[in-house]
Amino acid sequence: MYSLELLKINAVFLRPNEPFTWASGIKSPIYCDNRLILSAPQSRRLIERGMADLVQSKFPRCEMLMGTATAGIAHAALVADLLGLPMGYVRSSAKDHGRANRIEGKMPQGAKVVVIEDLISTGGSCIEVVNALREAGAEVLGVVSIFTYGLQKAARAFADANTTYYSLANLDELVEEAAANGYISPDQKKLVLDFRDGLNGK
Repeated sequence: MYSLELLKINAVFLRPNEPFTWASGIKSPIYCDNRLILSAPQSRRLIERGMADLVQSKFPRCEMLMGTATAGIAHAALVADLLGLPMGYVRSSAKDHGRANRIEGKMPQGAKVVVIEDLISTGGSCIEVVNALREAGAEVLGVVSIFTYGLQKAARAFADANTTYYSLANLDELVEEAAANGYISPDQKKLVLDFRDGLNGK
């Protein structure tokens, strides 16, 4: 359901024959831009409600949400509003002025926090946020994201950090929906999955 919603609003681009270049330099047949969810009210309501339900069901002890900068901030705010929870966000680095904060928002010591992320690829930047929150005294219960590529590198990173994560949508579901609804051909579906499996060393 969520994968199809992302496809409908073009938040996920599939170009198996004309790959994108990720920031890492990797040539990828898929590109995910979850910022577009914010511009699509119907999809936004569905996805934010889904994330709120994940937080409630998987992390019922949650007392506060923390968004990742910058893409996770708006989603954390919307989900926090649905749940009636406080929220804040974690910068990629501390400010070089004012109070030199890295963590924005009032977070009590020992607060039970869930991190809201838009996208998980290798998991590295999200784990940095988890570590920053723990160093600041939070009890990080886990992470909820909109989409994950399903990379083994991410699974290992979260396991090493002793952190649980859940995503509304993943690559396997998305390419199934894309092929079933005419966004890509069966051959293109195989190209996308082969790309992911190649990164996983399969």
